[in-house]
Amino acid sequence: MKAFVTGGAGFIGSHICDYLVEKGASVTVIDNLSTGNESNLNKAVDFINADINSKKLINYMKDSEYVFHVAALPRITPSFEERFEHHIANVDGTLNIIEAAYLSNTKKIIFSGSSAVYGQPEATPTNELSAIAPLNPYALQKYTAEQYGLLIGRHISMPFISLRYFNPYGPRSYNPENEYSAYSSVIGIFQYRVLNNMNPIVTGDGSQLRDFIHVKDLAKANVIAALSNVDFDCFNIGYGEAYSVLEIANLLSSEIEFIDPRDGEASITLADISKAKKLLNWKPSINVIQYLKDWIKEKN
Repeated sequence: MKAFVTGGAGFIGSHICDYLVEKGASVTVIDNLSTGNESNLNKAVDFINADINSKKLINYMKDSEYVFHVAALPRITPSFEERFEHHIANVDGTLNIIEAAYLSNTKKIIFSGSSAVYGQPEATPTNELSAIAPLNPYALQKYTAEQYGLLIGRHISMPFISLRYFNPYGPRSYNPENEYSAYSSVIGIFQYRVLNNMNPIVTGDGSQLRDFIHVKDLAKANVIAALSNVDFDCFNIGYGEAYSVLEIANLLSSEIEFIDPRDGEASITLADISKAKKLLNWKPSINVIQYLKDWIKEKN
């Protein structure tokens, strides 16, 4: 497999690269390092320091069989104020990827979508037919980009699959220099603070429920989707269980600080992953509670 990964120096993208390399793929990464870090890159990948809106994108992507489109500005709070910057990166950038992939005779695009498109879900577990109700511009942009991919993809026969991630966590998830990232999982933030002798900070009362999906399970879902016989569809990628933020904090520390709730966030995320299990034959294997218990043992 010859793979092209956008945003491959970031948290999620770098783990997709690792899994691709592990499976013997030839991997090219494009990343402008606005939120990623070159130190995250697997030594076996070819790295291009450039933006996905570059006019040279078609040259960079040439002959790639599969495109894993992870690059985005995943910053919820700034997306309200930096509207044009985020739209250009998340929507225009995706259109550019679709066009370049089409001209490169790419077999399929796997898009990193988001469960944020559901907003405050009407029902949980939430399935792919649930109402779309974004609570912030970032979520709206992810949905817009996803729908562009499906609509235009069908029109030009460019297979496109969107994986709607729930709450990814795992190594490299938290970058203290990019605290607003949507991918800065509360898990990573809590771990960072505990390692640096600081108390976990919980927004609101901590009762908000989150479906946490380990980045390695997520990376595997990307490759399975690419190699599947599914051409145009959306899939929830979560664990299928939800835990409160307070429960996670209590597991890591006996001392917790509380701050005001943050606007633009849902009170619960819980994925119905039956569709991914059935059509992709994918299922997660890493439970967040066991992961953290193992991490505590290793730390001590």
